[in-house]
Amino acid sequence: MSTARRRPGLKTLARKIGRGVAPLAIAAAVLSGALSARVAGNGQAPAAPASPPRDAGPYTMNVQGSVHVIVGAGANVVVQVGDLGPIVVDTGTAARADALLASIRTLTARPVRYIINTHSHADHVGGNEKIGAAGLPTSGRGVAQVGAGLGARAEIIAHEQTLNRLSAPAGAQAPTPVSAWPTQTFSGARKDFFYNGEAVQVIHLAAAHTDGDSVVFFRRSDVIAAGDVFSTVSYPMIDLTRGGSITGVLAGLNQLLDLVVSGEKTEGGTMIVPGHGRISDEADLVEYRDMTTIIRDRVQDMVNRGLTLAQVQAARPTMEFDGLYGNAPGWSASQFVEAIYSGLKPATAPRSARR
Repeated sequence: MSTARRRPGLKTLARKIGRGVAPLAIAAAVLSGALSARVAGNGQAPAAPASPPRDAGPYTMNVQGSVHVIVGAGANVVVQVGDLGPIVVDTGTAARADALLASIRTLTARPVRYIINTHSHADHVGGNEKIGAAGLPTSGRGVAQVGAGLGARAEIIAHEQTLNRLSAPAGAQAPTPVSAWPTQTFSGARKDFFYNGEAVQVIHLAAAHTDGDSVVFFRRSDVIAAGDVFSTVSYPMIDLTRGGSITGVLAGLNQLLDLVVSGEKTEGGTMIVPGHGRISDEADLVEYRDMTTIIRDRVQDMVNRGLTLAQVQAARPTMEFDGLYGNAPGWSASQFVEAIYSGLKPATAPRSARR
C-alpha cells in the first residue's frame, strides 16, 4: 500500500469548514491541490507560447500606429503599411532578402512603393535590389535607373551621400549593382512627403555614423526609424572612412531628442526603432546620448592632457558601460574609443607644453 498522504477532497474540506477550521488554511490547501493537478494531472495547463528565436529568421511586431518592425533581416527593418502600399525603411542583408520579402507580405499583400535607406552599409541596403524589383511605382511611368531606362519597381529614397557611397565615378567599379542604387535623392536637411495618411519626414544627420545618415519620422504613428545613429546593443559605430564623426553622432542624437516626445511619467510617447536592438522611447535615447557624451568628454580631457591613444585605451574610459555595449560583434569598445580619439583635437595646449 502506498504510504503517500492523500490530499483532502472538497467534501472533507467542507466538513472541516463546518467544524471551524481556518478558512484561509483550507483555501491554501485547495489552491495547492489545484495547482498540483494542473501540473501533474490531466488538467495540465497549456504551455505559454515561446518567443520566436532570434536566429530563426525575420519576425514582425507592431511598433504603434501603422508602423511595424521586422527583426532578424540583418538590421532592423521598419515598414509602414496602408492602402497605397508599404514604405520599407532599410532592406537588411542580401542573404535575408527573400525572407524579408516574405515577412513584408505577411503585413500587406500590396506591392512595396518606396524604400528609404538610412545609410549605405550592407546590412541596411543589401536587399535593395530584390525588394525594389518586387515593388511597383506609385505612378504608371516606371522608375528611372541609370543605364536601364524605366522599370516597374519601387523607388529608393536616400540622401545623395548614400548614393555616392553605393555608386562610383565614371569608369570605376561600383561596390553595388545599379539596381540597388537610390533612384530619388535629396541634398538638403530633409525630404517631406505625405503617404498612407501621414506625414513622412526623411531627416539628414550630417557626418554622424556616416556622412549620408538619415532618420525617418512617421508623424501620425509617432515612430522614428533611427538607423545606426542609435543602437541599444553597441556603442555608436563611427565609420571614419565614410565621413562619420563623434561630433556628428552627438549632434544627431540631440537632433533626435528634439523630435521625440515622452508619454506619461516619461514612458511611451514617440517610439524609436534603432538600427540594431530593441524598440525604445525618449528615456532610452537620453541614456544613450548621456553615455556617449560622458565617454567623449573623458577622451577629450585625456587628449587635452596630451595622452597618446595607447594611454587613453589603457585608462578604459568606457569601463562601466562595457557590460551593456561592449560585446557587439564587429564593433568593440576599443574601436569606439579610437574613433573618438581620431576625431578630437586638444581644446588647449597640453599641460606638458605649458611653462
